[in-house]
Amino acid sequence: MGLKEDIERVALQERELELPRLDSQVAWELGTRLRTMALERGLSIVADVRRFGQPLFYMALEGTTPDNVEWVRRKSNVVAQMHRSSYGVRLGLLKNKETLLEKQGLPVIDYAEHGGSFPLRVAGAGVVGSVTVSGLDGRDDHGMAVEALCFLLGRAYTAISLPAEQDYDH
Repeated sequence: MGLKEDIERVALQERELELPRLDSQVAWELGTRLRTMALERGLSIVADVRRFGQPLFYMALEGTTPDNVEWVRRKSNVVAQMHRSSYGVRLGLLKNKETLLEKQGLPVIDYAEHGGSFPLRVAGAGVVGSVTVSGLDGRDDHGMAVEALCFLLGRAYTAISLPAEQDYDH
C-alpha cells in the first residue's frame, strides 16, 4: 500500500467511524478502552477525548512527559480546525509537498499534523470533537485511536486499519 492508498483508507475511516452520540459516558468508554489497550501492550501513552472546547476524558500513563500534553493539544487543534484526522492531514500535506503553515497559515506552536488525533463524528451533527493519542509514532497513535473507536462501535478494526508502517518522511 502506498501514500495514495493510505490517504484513501484514512478518508474511509473518517467517513465510517461515526458515533450515535458523544457524551461523558462515551468519552469514558473510549478513553478507558485506550488505557486498557496501552496497559495490555506495555505502552506509555497519553489519551484525550474531547468535545471541542470541553475535555471529557484525559489520562497519562507512566513514561509519558509534559511534551505529550503539548502534542495532544497541537494535534487536536488540527482536528478542530480541519475536521479531519491529524494523520489524514499529514498524508495530504506529504502528497502535495506542503506544510500546514504554507497551506493554511497555521503555526507549528499550536498545530501538529502528526498522526494521533481523530475526529469524533456524531450522526446528524458532524464532527464535534476528537480522540487523541500521544506517545508512539504518529501512524501508531492514529491506529490506536481508530482501533479503540472500532471496538466501541463494534466494527472490525482489521477491515479498515492501515497496513504496517510506511516511511513517507524519507
